[in-house]
Amino acid sequence: MSLASEYEPEARSSPASCATPFVFVVDDDISVRESLELLIRHQGWQPETFASAQEFLVRPRVDGPSCLILDVNLPDLNGLDLQTRVIDRSDMPIIFITGFGDIPMTVQAMKAGAVEFLTKPFNHDVLLKAIKHAIDRSQRALAQEAELRAIREDYGSLTRREQEVMALVVAGLLNKQVGGELGISEITVKAHRGRVMRKMKADSLPDLVNVAARIGIVPLAKR
Repeated sequence: MSLASEYEPEARSSPASCATPFVFVVDDDISVRESLELLIRHQGWQPETFASAQEFLVRPRVDGPSCLILDVNLPDLNGLDLQTRVIDRSDMPIIFITGFGDIPMTVQAMKAGAVEFLTKPFNHDVLLKAIKHAIDRSQRALAQEAELRAIREDYGSLTRREQEVMALVVAGLLNKQVGGELGISEITVKAHRGRVMRKMKADSLPDLVNVAARIGIVPLAKR
């Protein structure tokens, strides 16, 4: 089998996504761990192997793209149980592997967000494609998280009055109406609105509405 360069991780622009992706392997079979470690390292990714779910859970989260290759049948805490423990980690997609599986097990794993469910022995090319897909998904999730952090920081830079103006503007009120709501002049509203647009890096009102929605700002109802 040829381990072609087609599976090499792609470079991305953000600092986190430019880091070498981690591929975690949790399997109680040492021969599987050693085989996958060599395969993963050969592709330029960073492998880390664990013999149990508990061993993996004490490992600190990484600040960069990653994915998890997870055996279903593990001692103490099984793979499906571990999946529920890390369900909030959208930046670490899961690829399940198992010596024997059934349809209900596969459906449960996929409904909970797994990107692939492979039965041993599996083709290495299939696994590498799954890893590539998982890493791409991890990079997208990290990029979205970084964008949201930046938007929240921008919003945090607004004064209280600017935040009030923004809430009314995204609700669809005109400058004159905003002024009436806040007891300030229309000229003052325009000045605040201009600063809001600059600080929030919005080129238009639809941009501002979209940014507000992404950070959970619920527009006030028109009066």
